[in-house]
Amino acid sequence: PTMAHSKALLVLENFIGGKFVPCSSYIDSYNPSTGDVYCRVPDSGKEEVEAAVKAAKEAFPIWSSKSPLERSQILNKLADLIEHDLEAFAQAESKDQGKTITFARTVDIPRAVHNFRFFASSILHHVTECTEMPAMDCVHYTSRAPVGVAGLISPWNLPLYLLTWKIAPAIACGNTVVAKPSEMTSVTAWMMCKLLEKAGVPPGVVNVVFGTGAKAGEALVCHPDVPLISFTGSTLTAQRITERSAPHCKRLSLELGGKNPAIIFDDADLSQCIPTTVRSSFANQGEICLCTSRIFVQRGIYSEFLKRFVAEAKKWKTGNPSDPTTDVGALISKEHLEKVRNYVKKAQAEGARVLCGEGVDPLALPPGNQKGYFMLPTVITEVKDESCCMQEEIFGPVTCVVPFDTEEEVIKRANGVKYGLAATVWSGNVGRVHRVAHRLQSGLVWTNCWLVRDLNLPFGGMKASGIGREGAKDSYEFFTEVKTITIKH
Repeated sequence: PTMAHSKALLVLENFIGGKFVPCSSYIDSYNPSTGDVYCRVPDSGKEEVEAAVKAAKEAFPIWSSKSPLERSQILNKLADLIEHDLEAFAQAESKDQGKTITFARTVDIPRAVHNFRFFASSILHHVTECTEMPAMDCVHYTSRAPVGVAGLISPWNLPLYLLTWKIAPAIACGNTVVAKPSEMTSVTAWMMCKLLEKAGVPPGVVNVVFGTGAKAGEALVCHPDVPLISFTGSTLTAQRITERSAPHCKRLSLELGGKNPAIIFDDADLSQCIPTTVRSSFANQGEICLCTSRIFVQRGIYSEFLKRFVAEAKKWKTGNPSDPTTDVGALISKEHLEKVRNYVKKAQAEGARVLCGEGVDPLALPPGNQKGYFMLPTVITEVKDESCCMQEEIFGPVTCVVPFDTEEEVIKRANGVKYGLAATVWSGNVGRVHRVAHRLQSGLVWTNCWLVRDLNLPFGGMKASGIGREGAKDSYEFFTEVKTITIKH
């Protein structure tokens, strides 16, 4: 790019040891709603990661020796500072990621603030165990200590939300961190770095290295002085992380994809079920690991459900993310849009019917968004369970609706994929709800609702949806090392 061109662009820098550090090479980051380059992101590698790990190691003794209360106060201060700039963060997240300004304002940024407050509070309430053996004159107790430098790798779909879901527990427990956000959505992480000093976070406690998974991510995962890796992203990348970290016996927390079913029985309250299932299918352009992409509807209500569901889906407005009336923003990248479209094409080639959305309805975009990566909410039916659209994570505004007859059959079909992250069950029969929830191979089951989260409780998936759990107790256990101490008196 010419100098004049690059002057207008936002240029990010790595944050290492409490200072912003320029990088020798950069990657272009696009505004998904216009298709234009709007930001340059450091293309970090081994050297930058090395410097960040060194800074984190040096900061560890001081940070880990602070009391939980001191760390809690700093986390709360950081939450206040982000909340104070909520609008600026929301604008940046929407522009960088393509999500609607409404979603960024009401979901992403408030949740990032809540992540810090939640772990600032929970760190004060953990207790350790103690047992006595009077016959042996012994007492046993456990103590927990931070592990060291945590490597945190977060994705592009909920950028600040998922980054803070890792940083907050890691530093609350007394670890220091080297974080690598997605190179496609790095702006809000960089903005957060500007607030760390003011919040009282000592230099080196939080380091952020920007770049690709192949270079920066790889260097972090392979670093011998990073004993923990927390990763949210694709199952394929997780396999690579597992292989690369195996020689170092690293502790891993992997939150991966989903192919989440909704099971809708004929006694479901459709007035609640339909709007919620439209939301669970298309919120954030379907780019949430918890989105519903397989909808099983009992045959008695199948045609009514389909008619009402498609009518609701068609009401969702796709367009400029900064327009507060928009429901569906832009997908993350040109490549990703192409991938999602190809799934719809494959379904059609297999004989499935597309009832609304991609290739069926006209997509009218404002003049400034003609080159953006947009797609209408798309509903596919008459699709076989073996189809790639029913087996693979599409991660876009696409959902498949199919009929079923019996409870036994639908459980088997819902479990018939490699993933097991989330599921939703809709029924007015409380016995059935419990029965089905117990038999679904899924880390999370919502009944008659979706995405209602209590951060105290374990979050994570089964099968190819991940390893480990995150939550108040679970994150504490992951980010600390437990020691059993026996005293004979």
